[in-house]
Amino acid sequence: MSVVPPRPACVVVVALALTVVVAGCGLARGARRGTIAAVGAENEYANVISQIGGRYVTVTAVESNPNTDPHAFEASPSVAQEVSAAQLVVQNGVGYDTYMNKIESASPSSSRKVIDVQTLLGLPDSTPNPHLWYKPATMPAVARALVSDLSAIQPRHASYFRANEQRFDTSLEPWYRAIAQFKSRYPDTPVATTEPVGDYMLQAAGTSNLTPFPLQADIMNGVDLAPQAVTLQNNLFAGHRVQVFVYNEQVTDSLTESFLQQAERYGVPVVGVYETMPTPGFDYQTWMLAEVRALERAVADKVSTEKL
Repeated sequence: MSVVPPRPACVVVVALALTVVVAGCGLARGARRGTIAAVGAENEYANVISQIGGRYVTVTAVESNPNTDPHAFEASPSVAQEVSAAQLVVQNGVGYDTYMNKIESASPSSSRKVIDVQTLLGLPDSTPNPHLWYKPATMPAVARALVSDLSAIQPRHASYFRANEQRFDTSLEPWYRAIAQFKSRYPDTPVATTEPVGDYMLQAAGTSNLTPFPLQADIMNGVDLAPQAVTLQNNLFAGHRVQVFVYNEQVTDSLTESFLQQAERYGVPVVGVYETMPTPGFDYQTWMLAEVRALERAVADKVSTEKL
């Protein structure tokens, strides 16, 4: 079965304001004296940088608006300037944020540390699902890499970075427990999805995704669905074959909205997932925990959580 690769993140230019994530207080753009200038291509990665680097980093999140389509993003000159000046960069890879590679190539630096999460996890370019932050193993690996790179830049603070990593890893345990409890209590829960945004977490939770991956990939890549695929998806709702509909709140169109209407019509609770961390109110670990709890509410209580 062939799989459509992730659509490139360069469809239209979207003017997004850069968000500065600084431990302790909000500051104007630009690193404070003595801090490491860092960039996270997506705000979930920027958030983890800020948790590991703490007071010794000034972090910029390139994509931070949960109300925009991250696939329809092309870097502005201000983004290019931030990335070019960064001492450390974290990007997703798997074709999701290719604009970062273009900026880095246009402004090479032998001292810039770049953590490409795809490479870090040893994933091939053919990896069909680029939403790596929903994979439970991803952020601990990112945190370890951050300790290494931050310590190389500021060796005198290495023990501080390692202590922050330990706290971060501990803070992920409620999420892991929630996933394990869901898998134990509700094994093989049948679900339907639009795009494969939350698929890694759904797999970890032991659900059975009845929406075929080629259908998810077509929606993700903006490919018109065949009528048979639309009918198949609608029949999941009409036939009461699924207990939850996991819906990408961030990228919608008339087709996905019609699926949402069908789910609501047949009483299938909806759980909204995001490609960019909802803000304010969340850090990475509380966001992931909120998604699992929403999934459990949908199955146990038939309650929808369309928006976090």
